[in-house]
Amino acid sequence: MRFRTRVVLEVCWIRMKGKKTKEMPKATKLERGGGWIASFANGGGILDGIITHHTVEIRWMYISRKKVALQHHAKHLEIFGAHSGWIMVHKNGHIEKFQSTEKTPPFDDKVTGVQSKDVVVSSEPAISARIFLPKIQDPTRKLPVLFYVHGGGFCFESAFSPKLHNYVTTLSSEADVIAVSVEYRLAPEHPIPACYEDSWAALQWVASHAKGNGPEAWLNEHADLDTVFVAGDSAGGNISHYLASRVGSDGLPGVKLVGAVLVHPYFGGTDDDKMWLYMYPGNGGLQDPKLKPAVEDLARLGCERVLVFVAQKDHLREVGWSYYEELKKSGWGGNVEIVENEGEKHCFHIENLSYVKAQALIKRFVSFLKEG
Repeated sequence: MRFRTRVVLEVCWIRMKGKKTKEMPKATKLERGGGWIASFANGGGILDGIITHHTVEIRWMYISRKKVALQHHAKHLEIFGAHSGWIMVHKNGHIEKFQSTEKTPPFDDKVTGVQSKDVVVSSEPAISARIFLPKIQDPTRKLPVLFYVHGGGFCFESAFSPKLHNYVTTLSSEADVIAVSVEYRLAPEHPIPACYEDSWAALQWVASHAKGNGPEAWLNEHADLDTVFVAGDSAGGNISHYLASRVGSDGLPGVKLVGAVLVHPYFGGTDDDKMWLYMYPGNGGLQDPKLKPAVEDLARLGCERVLVFVAQKDHLREVGWSYYEELKKSGWGGNVEIVENEGEKHCFHIENLSYVKAQALIKRFVSFLKEG
């Protein structure tokens, strides 16, 4: 998700890459431009161009034009500025996020006829999901299942946010599928790999309905678990790959995973890696298979088809193409396709579903699901 709130810091000095700069006689301003740009209020010019990870000592902070006093004396902070969002970690371990997530309750959509409701997957750990049931035309016909994983840099967003609710409603309606959108625990409060394990637990919960006696009536009555897809945007695309690979290695009794859709997926190879590594204390470094899929994980994907979307102006474009190329030569026996959204940025389609190029992306997504 893009972070739109301007953050201005008044600092007494800046430390970059372990080197302390000279003290600034006036406030230094850091704001989002093409990257994170530091400019001096005294006209001193731009400091080293783009900054994605830095440490500052600050006295005051402005968030949405509101001045907040942290304390009279300077205070150490770690600030992670990634394309997926912003996290500020105080030296004492306190974490601040600069993007809140609005949530909306489930409701029946009068335009599409899609019904939705929230279910508890697990109380400990706390995992839930929102289920979307399209308008039933034939009660005797079972419907494919779309297991959807939201994005947000592993630390923002929700299956219950209005825009994701509307997005998954659209997919459910147009593809005529039951959609299960997982609400996983967010990092860094719940460090990675919680989001991966929660998503796997929720997919197993879906599989528990294979004999028609699971805890959720909609799945018992209407779900065709021989036609299941996993899909996600951004961080959710990364997790969707993980799920498909785990189905291939561990199996998922009662379920046939037909395909996976990865929309503008996040994988290692960008400055975002610093934030991912921070949120995963037990990480295996830049070669961690969750960050950079190993050949053996690609080769054992437990589905027959994969569709990858990349956006031309997305900083994750190259890693998306790399995933596609690596999957093709991994020895996996399925079919992989890639679609590039020309002239578009990361996850543009979720922001405005009526935009013509968003509709084109959704149409191709839906076509892939109907091919199943």
